[in-house]
Amino acid sequence: MNVTVITAAPKPILNWSERLERWHLDLWLSVLVLAVCALGLFILYSATGESVAMVVSQAERLALGLGTMLMLANAPPDFYRAAAPWFYGLALVLLIACALLGAHAKGAQRWLDLGFMRFQPSELMKLATPIAVAAYLQSRPLPPSLPTVLASLGLIAVPTALIALQPDLGTALLVLVSGLLALYFGGLKPRYLALALAAAAAAAPLAWYKLHDYQRERLLTFLDPSRDPLGAGYHITQSKIAIGSGGLFGKGWLAGTQAKLDFLPEAHTDFIFAVYAEELGLIGVLLLLALYAAIVGRCLVIAMRGQDTFQRLLAGSLALTFFVYVFINIGMVIGLLPVVGVPLPLMSYGGTSMVSLLAGFGILMSIHTHRKLLAS
Repeated sequence: MNVTVITAAPKPILNWSERLERWHLDLWLSVLVLAVCALGLFILYSATGESVAMVVSQAERLALGLGTMLMLANAPPDFYRAAAPWFYGLALVLLIACALLGAHAKGAQRWLDLGFMRFQPSELMKLATPIAVAAYLQSRPLPPSLPTVLASLGLIAVPTALIALQPDLGTALLVLVSGLLALYFGGLKPRYLALALAAAAAAAPLAWYKLHDYQRERLLTFLDPSRDPLGAGYHITQSKIAIGSGGLFGKGWLAGTQAKLDFLPEAHTDFIFAVYAEELGLIGVLLLLALYAAIVGRCLVIAMRGQDTFQRLLAGSLALTFFVYVFINIGMVIGLLPVVGVPLPLMSYGGTSMVSLLAGFGILMSIHTHRKLLAS
């Protein structure tokens, strides 16, 4: 009698990319994001005066952000399209609650204090606005007609105005840009863009008188930093000194002087790039810029591969909003843009911003990995 022995086929050995995709994580985007976060913790230790406690606190926030990224990456893109009005509505309610009940700090009312934690509802709007605009445009003919453009602008303008009144012009600008980018990728006609620019130019004089005194002072200082070098121009003057003193190779980790001797204000938050440039020099700056460029490039590849209009509009908006985030902070620190209080993505100390950024990357990974599953 012949006996046939049936053996189970060996399980295929999965590479790292395939293992990550089972968790709906993109290998290249994950590696690039973690590399920038690691650099952030590395330089934060120096920027905080070698404070282990602050580095541990930031690492805990990073862990929370990575957990959020993983959770959102596993939700399919259709979930975000269906949840868009609810998410936008919740974020808007929280913004209104912040305006009425928010905690005051440093002359601003930007935080909701829940007792066990404090967070900025405006950070939710960085995601809710492009999701809402992309979902709205997805169900309408493109390029958008004038009524569609006006309705989209309404979705963008309401949260932008509420955030600007906190006041938080930096975050308001990012929310505005995130929504406008989704509208732009939807095929916004050039004449509508020209009309918007003309309207903004016409409203500029009125907007000037609506600004707070410190905001007007920042704009005047941007135009002429030497007008008040020990007052309004102090931040940017010390930042330029720190960056310039770094030279080609930098002074070395923990060897920077501008932050250590308290010449550089907000060294661990808005001006952490100046600390980084002083200690690691031009070579270190080029490495960081290359990592940021690679992240934006990978995100744009994901956007181009989106399977429907909603995915492409949302991914494109998130990708270029991240680029604008980096551009504003670095431009501000080197004196090419006014100081608006925008942290350096994935580098500056802070919890809500870190979590919202990683949440955006989670949505991008969801778009990429679920596309592959559907295509297979």
